[in-house]
Amino acid sequence: MSRYGAALSEHPDSASAVGEVIGEILEAVGPSPDLAVLFASAAHRDAIGEMADAIHQVLSPSALIGATAVSVIGGPLEVEERPAVSLWAAAHCPVQPVRLEAVRSHEGWAVGGMPADAEGTLLAVPDPFTFPSDALLNAGPAVTVVGGLASAASRPGDNRLILNHEVYDDGAVAVLLDPGVEVRTVVSQGCRPIGQPFTVTKSEGNIVTEMGGRTAVDRLRETLLGLDEDDRALVAKGLHVGVVIDEHKSEFDRGDFLIRGLIGADEQTGALAVGDAVEVGTTVQFQVRDAATADEDLRELMADASAGSALVFTCNGRGTHLFDGPDHDAAVVHEALERAPVAGMFCAGELGPIGGHNFLHGFTASVVLFP
Repeated sequence: MSRYGAALSEHPDSASAVGEVIGEILEAVGPSPDLAVLFASAAHRDAIGEMADAIHQVLSPSALIGATAVSVIGGPLEVEERPAVSLWAAAHCPVQPVRLEAVRSHEGWAVGGMPADAEGTLLAVPDPFTFPSDALLNAGPAVTVVGGLASAASRPGDNRLILNHEVYDDGAVAVLLDPGVEVRTVVSQGCRPIGQPFTVTKSEGNIVTEMGGRTAVDRLRETLLGLDEDDRALVAKGLHVGVVIDEHKSEFDRGDFLIRGLIGADEQTGALAVGDAVEVGTTVQFQVRDAATADEDLRELMADASAGSALVFTCNGRGTHLFDGPDHDAAVVHEALERAPVAGMFCAGELGPIGGHNFLHGFTASVVLFP
């Protein structure tokens, strides 16, 4: 028996699909794994409770977590917007199931349900409509948060989350991995910097007014004028802002930035609106994203990866929406890990650390590597 197993079924019938993946996991890992993770497409939403029951009856995992997603991953394949079920399991991977709910106080949102003095890795799957995932980022100083947001719905109440025998349509489900399970995370944001870095000299919240003593719009215009024709074409498809995480570095490269969208510009005031708060004194640099850059970034990050298995949480804006062909992220991870078991889902937002800090991302591939 192996420590890990992953199985994928594209059978349109829910009972047949879950039967196929359970059988493959039993053959690979055997009964009673410590953790099982289920990803199911929207076509199986109404049957996900029966799927969970079948997994418990036949496989008997100590903990089961799962969610519905617009597309799912199994091995080197990404099944996009078609019926599919992906099941992953691990032995020798003790976890604590955690049901998370959003609690609002006069200080803002907080997370209810987190164990006191939690430490280790929290593998979380929130519902994007009913749970403020940003509140998870401060789960505790000793907690690394990984995972992704359920993505099979366009309105509240249509996603399904699984935690052991229960099925939910709100909140978040998670498992806290024992600190002895030494997982690593690769977060591929798929962007590259253009122009020069600037220090933010005036800002309020997510509105950046000055960079390097000049208006932010002037700095953007200066950057655009220095680009070649190819990069200008990429800018036309979308422009991003990279916020440096570790200001102690003297030079900055791709992995040194937290990528956030550029969501507006005001010519009159010279201000730019960024998709996150940016403090005065922060170093920022404009960024572009395309398929070639995203491919290079993920391959570079996975080049030195060594793991027995992986869970992949990739953005629902990637896949064939970004790349020329299917299966990109799954195939790169599967190949880099020498065909180790891989499973995952397309997400409405990805969770993963950069520079030792937890973040909620968009358009990323967040890969959880198991020992």
